[in-house]
Amino acid sequence: MMKFLSFGALALSFLLLGCNKLTVENYDKLKSGLTYEEVVSILGSPAACDEVLGIKSCRWGDDKRKIIVNFVSGKVILTSAENIR
Repeated sequence: MMKFLSFGALALSFLLLGCNKLTVENYDKLKSGLTYEEVVSILGSPAACDEVLGIKSCRWGDDKRKIIVNFVSGKVILTSAENIR
């Protein structure tokens, strides 16, 4: 029982940490030319990524609150955000 509670607490903390990275402060750190790895060091792992015609688009967050970063050749070219605080 105790292991289950510990695991639940750990999972909840990871969920909250992921949400806490969707901030205006972190969004402002995103600049053109950053690598994918540098963005992951700022925002954590993305929720999803897709690639079309050489443009990799990654999303952090969900449909209501998100940061989207587009990469070409592994470097940031465009960023957008919705409902971040």
